[in-house]
Amino acid sequence: MFLPGPKRMMSETKQDTGYELGTGGLVFIGLYVLSLLLIGWLGHRAKRANTLEDHYLGGRTFGFGVLFLTLYATQYSGNSFMGFVGKAYRGGFPFLSAVVAMMAVVGGYFLFAPRLHRLSRRRRYVTLGDYVQDRFSLRILTVFIVLLGIFGLGNYVLTNLLALGKLAEVVSGGKVNFNVAVLLLAAVMIAYETMGGMRSVAWTDVTQGVILLLSLGLIAFALFFHLGGPASVATDLEVVRPDIWLPPDLNQNITWLSTALLFFFGISMYPHAIQRIYAARDENTLRRSLQVMAFMPLVTTLILVLLGVMAIAILPGLKGAESDKTTLLMVGRLVEEIPALVIMGPLLVAAVIAATMSTIDSALLAISSMVSNDLYRMVRPDASSAQLTGIGKMTSLVVMFLVVMLTMLLQDQTIWKLLEIKLEILAQVAPAVMLGLQWRRLSARAVLAGVLAGTAVAVTLKLGPSSKPYGIHAGIWGLAANFLVLLLVQLATCRGRTGTPLEDR
Repeated sequence: MFLPGPKRMMSETKQDTGYELGTGGLVFIGLYVLSLLLIGWLGHRAKRANTLEDHYLGGRTFGFGVLFLTLYATQYSGNSFMGFVGKAYRGGFPFLSAVVAMMAVVGGYFLFAPRLHRLSRRRRYVTLGDYVQDRFSLRILTVFIVLLGIFGLGNYVLTNLLALGKLAEVVSGGKVNFNVAVLLLAAVMIAYETMGGMRSVAWTDVTQGVILLLSLGLIAFALFFHLGGPASVATDLEVVRPDIWLPPDLNQNITWLSTALLFFFGISMYPHAIQRIYAARDENTLRRSLQVMAFMPLVTTLILVLLGVMAIAILPGLKGAESDKTTLLMVGRLVEEIPALVIMGPLLVAAVIAATMSTIDSALLAISSMVSNDLYRMVRPDASSAQLTGIGKMTSLVVMFLVVMLTMLLQDQTIWKLLEIKLEILAQVAPAVMLGLQWRRLSARAVLAGVLAGTAVAVTLKLGPSSKPYGIHAGIWGLAANFLVLLLVQLATCRGRTGTPLEDR
């Protein structure tokens, strides 16, 4: 039975400035964060050899449970729990298109993941750069794609550190400064990531994935059984934001499709997700994990978008980056109204921390692997696995330091805006992977020309007066240019160097 009464009482209450955890909740969060160091130490103890495969891929032994939960915890991060909810608050019901967009990501994986996994087992790939160099044998192409991947991952670390800092300020009632929180949590992530590599990261993801699912269950319960669902706040929404009930116009429909395409091509190119494809124990395990992942937007993205939309009527007046705190503000109200949900506060905070840290450590591990394996190894081809692993760990320290400094300078940026920038760039990698696996005669020069043109167009439009000409993202315009130039150069050089099909090597 729906109970709309508490909803009205919540909307009439004085607006919160934040949700503050009590001493017990903060102790719980502290113990949870410290437990991640223990998991990192256990991952270090479980290492079988000081090799790139063991450190960066966990020995390629991930079964269904670990693979699914590490994919899930990595896919849904602080961007989702705070950025998606904030975007839904600002945009209303039209942002339900994000559910379809997140489902499209899994469709992107299915286009190439099974075949790439088979090749990775046979050709011993560790990074995205390994595949690109093996397939096209053009070093400049490999380096450029690796640099795009590092940029995208660095942006990913940045957005999630922003989420962590904002979270800490809110739940501590301002007692923990944004900068202090970012520094301390960054130190914890560096510690367990460098100790145990992918194995530690995946094991922490298992814990974090379970916490995510539990917290989402509590949010869904509160939304539909206490607030009564979106229908219960419909009247207040008509008063506060009548525009969100208007049917979408053509430009908005085009933007929805553009967002779905951006997610399809951009998120599926995450270098840390590709490393999880390599780490699967076998192809069947990978397929089963992706099949289940296809349904997760319905129990994750949908719930978070509804939370943001319902907050419009309950917490009116949030502006810009302030709206990224919507999740915590809503939880604070719900805990006040339903004492039985007192556990929801600490659990949700732990869930956001879990989602955020699982994404940061994965991205950081992928950056270190690409720097050591794809860039440093190019200069020092005789370097041992131990030396390369050491370079990777040092890279993690340097990258984390730089991103932490940048995070402190960009505190007022919305998470969604930074998220889009990353996807505009990563989408340009898609032709090299998706077409490269299917088109045997695709030439390296065509791919290089395409990715250069696509990146140039995406960056130029993103920095211009309108980053979405005709409602289409800069990255999609760039991808169109990417494919067009690739096809033109391929036709002009079809009798040139094509590369030997990997299956024949």
